[in-house]
Amino acid sequence: MSDDGRALDDPDDGPLVSRKRPLRYAMSAAYVIAGIAHFLAPKAFARVVPPGLPKARVLVYLSGIAEIGLGLGVACDRTRRGSAWGIMALLGAVFPANVYMATDDVAAEFAPDRLSGVARAAAWARLPLQGVLLLWAWWYTRPDSVDDGQPPGRSGDAQRRQ
Repeated sequence: MSDDGRALDDPDDGPLVSRKRPLRYAMSAAYVIAGIAHFLAPKAFARVVPPGLPKARVLVYLSGIAEIGLGLGVACDRTRRGSAWGIMALLGAVFPANVYMATDDVAAEFAPDRLSGVARAAAWARLPLQGVLLLWAWWYTRPDSVDDGQPPGRSGDAQRRQ
């Protein structure tokens, strides 16, 4: 136990704790921008939907709406935890599209011929990146005890109540 009563292996004690709130806003922006991209280039996103799934364009729009909504939700203190769980579910739901992009060489279609190798490598690199994104979202599912780098009992919510 540390002096403040938390377990010594608490992940919120690490070097990123002071950056947790700004990183949450970065996550929020990334999902909102990605969601908007679904509406700006629906045809490109529809091409990466695995062929066995119905109505690719509808799925693209639904996932875009989900990304925008969850991205906005993770930025707000009240909806942060639920939205982070939603992001984790969304990442699981879109994982088959990422696998399809890598295994069926769909990624190469999005790049000029001279960059098709880079596109293929990026599609494969994206698969383990999903694990990093899952962990990032999981970080925001945790209770607020030290959400913004404040000592326990002094999170942003606790400060606003005082």
